[in-house]
Parts: sequence; structure tokens; C-alpha cells
Amino acid sequence: MAVQTFASTTDSANTVDLGPAAALSCRECGHRVPLGPVFACEECFGPLEIAYDFSGYDTEELRKRIEAGPANIWRYAPLLPVPADVATKPNLNPGWTKLVQADNLARELGVTGGLYVKDDSGNPTHSFKDRVVAQALEAARAFGFTTLSCSSTGNLAGAVGAAAARAGFRSCVFIPHDLEQGKIVMAAVYGGELVGIEGNYDDVNRFCSELIGDPAGEGWGFVNVNLRPYYAEGSKTLAYEVCEQLGWRLPDQIVVPIASGSQLTKIDKGLQELIKLGLVEDKPYKIFGAQAAGCSPVSTAYKAGHDVVRPQKPDTIAKSLAIGNPADGPYVLDIARRTGGAVEDVTDAQVVEAIKLLARTEGIFAETAGGVTVGVTKKLIEDGVLDPSLTTVVLNTGDGLKTLDAVAGTGLTATIRPSLESFREAGLV
Repeated sequence: MAVQTFASTTDSANTVDLGPAAALSCRECGHRVPLGPVFACEECFGPLEIAYDFSGYDTEELRKRIEAGPANIWRYAPLLPVPADVATKPNLNPGWTKLVQADNLARELGVTGGLYVKDDSGNPTHSFKDRVVAQALEAARAFGFTTLSCSSTGNLAGAVGAAAARAGFRSCVFIPHDLEQGKIVMAAVYGGELVGIEGNYDDVNRFCSELIGDPAGEGWGFVNVNLRPYYAEGSKTLAYEVCEQLGWRLPDQIVVPIASGSQLTKIDKGLQELIKLGLVEDKPYKIFGAQAAGCSPVSTAYKAGHDVVRPQKPDTIAKSLAIGNPADGPYVLDIARRTGGAVEDVTDAQVVEAIKLLARTEGIFAETAGGVTVGVTKKLIEDGVLDPSLTTVVLNTGDGLKTLDAVAGTGLTATIRPSLESFREAGLV
């Protein structure tokens, strides 16, 4: 168990217990610093991420401990930057969502090797963001922050508001002013401050980065900025759950939506950790990234054979993925190429079609990000890129009730009088 000291934003010495987390390590140059609320390397300005000390773990004992744990992400506490008693603290306790065997969708798409939908709409605020916020909240507690904040395209704002309310934190979150109304209401209902910024997500994110360096931001934990190394680790739990739910087995292929790209990179990290710990058999797997055509900087770079991602101005109904300058874009490219995967995009019309396809075949109403992922899966199969004979997992990261405008034309089949005659006239028998 690693215990570190650091100088907090109030300049008081603090001791933090974050379980197996040993240090922060730069993804670019490998420089290490003690655990603390920092996110950029002081040597090369590269992104920092958690480095762990997993020494001393016995594989079978670890497996038994996980399986005996709670039905949420804290069953994986031995592999996360959290204290051992994390499950006893007020938290929304997300995770352990359904892995749906999607046989009906498989038949529609021609998949014969087994198709699964990891449906994260079952989390407390109905998106995968509850996972990452739960992680960030524990870091905020450890570092003595009093306000929880974020820049958000919608889902994260609601997750931060709910987690802060549950834990007794103040929350103040920042969003583009023109988000879907459902997401605005869901973020505001928890009682924290919700601030709309005139501009897109990248403008919001820049503002939050400025606020961190201002005295007005003292005591604030921005989950996806100064707490980002801890926050990002929450996405690993998707990889852990998928493998455990498959019987401690790696999927052959997994399709992941791309916003900042962090979810995809951390899923790969989670899979690699399970292999190194001996919890799953080491075998090849492919990771595919999914974007909307109206905001597809990573897909564009992948198809052009570039290693650098050129920013784009978002213009898509998939607003939760509308990040024109994705921080983890280059790392997504590396993973897609290393694993033999790909990065693809679909139009808004294809997104809507895919939302309806998933709902019609499996009874899962996905938000637009889920439509992107299912739409890209369909396209990859049709183009011969994704192998339909292999076990494939598709992520649905949020609930369709948050993006009703995307399917606003869907409605009544017929309007009839309350009589059998009218029912028959409508041709419903």
C-alpha cells in the first residue's frame, strides 16, 4: 500500500492512502512524481497517469477477493487508486452493469462468433461517467478539496452533480450553453451550480484550465483536469467487468466510442493489467474506435495514416462525443494500430438508424454515443474490417432518454377511437 505526502492547494501537509497507486508517471518520458492533484509532467508537459505497485498479489487469491467483492466497481479496489475501505464511504457505487448477449442484433449484423453489448446506461446517472467520477471523488477526498467541478459535454456534468450531492461536496460544473435540454436538467437537478459557456466543449475546457490557476479555483477538484489521472482510471473497470462477465476471458474485439479518447486507452490499459496479473489468458485482441462524422478528428487521422490528430470544429448530434481536439487522440491511433483494430465514423443519419436498430433488436435505448458505436460496428462488418466470426463487445455508454431530440420523429403508430371497429380500420390486425 502506497502512502505519499504532498503540498495541497492550501499548502498544508497531507497524507494520502490510495491503495496500490505508487506514483504519477509521465506517459511520454516516464518521469515520476509523488501522488497529488497534478496532471502534466514538469519535464516534458506530457500527460501523467497512475503507476501501481501490484507486487505480492497472488493470482488466485486476487480472483477470489474480486469475486467476493460488492456488485460495483469497488470489487476491483485492489487494482484502483482508492483506499481499501472505499466501499464504506458515501459514494454512488457505480458499475457491474449488464453485459447483454445480443443474439437478435447479431443475426441482423451477421455476427456468428458472439455479440455482446456492455450497457452502461444502468449506472446511477445513466452513463459510464459515474465510473470515472467515483474515482475522482476519492482522490478529491484524499487531497482535501471542497468543491467538485468539471468541463462537460453533458453526461459528466450530471455525474459530478450527483456524486457531489451524495458525498456532501459543493459542485460547480461548466458546459457548452447549447447542450441537449435533458442533459441540462439532469445536471441541474442535484442542486449544484451549472454554468453554460458560450462556445463548444474545447472552449469550456480551456476556461476550466484557466480557473485552476486562478485564486478563485482554490480548493476545487476538477475531475477531468487536475484530478484527471485518477478520474481516467475509472474506465479500466469496463475492461475488468467485461472480462469477468465473459468468464475471465478477453474479448476478441471491442468497439469503443471516442470523445477525448481516454476511455479507449484505459480499456486497453485494463486489459493489459489483467494479462500481467494472470487473471486472463494472454491472447490477441482488437480495439476499434467509433466517432461521428461531424466530429471525427481521430478517424480522419487514422484513415490518412497520420500520427498527429488535427482538431476539428464539431457539428454532430452526438454531442457527448463532440470533442474536436481529443487529448488522447494520438494514443488511440497507437492502440488501434498495435492491436490490429481501426477507427471509423458514421453520419448522423446512420447514428439514428443504429439507435433504432439496437432498441428494436435488444430493447436497449442508447443515447447518440451508443448509436455511433453500433453504427460503426455495422459499418466495420459490412466493410470486412471487423470479423463477424469472433467474440465482439460493443459499448453503450449512456441512456437514450438523455438525447430524445435525435429520435424526435419516432411516435405513435396510429391514433384510433376507443372501439374495435376503429382498431381494425387502422390495419393493426
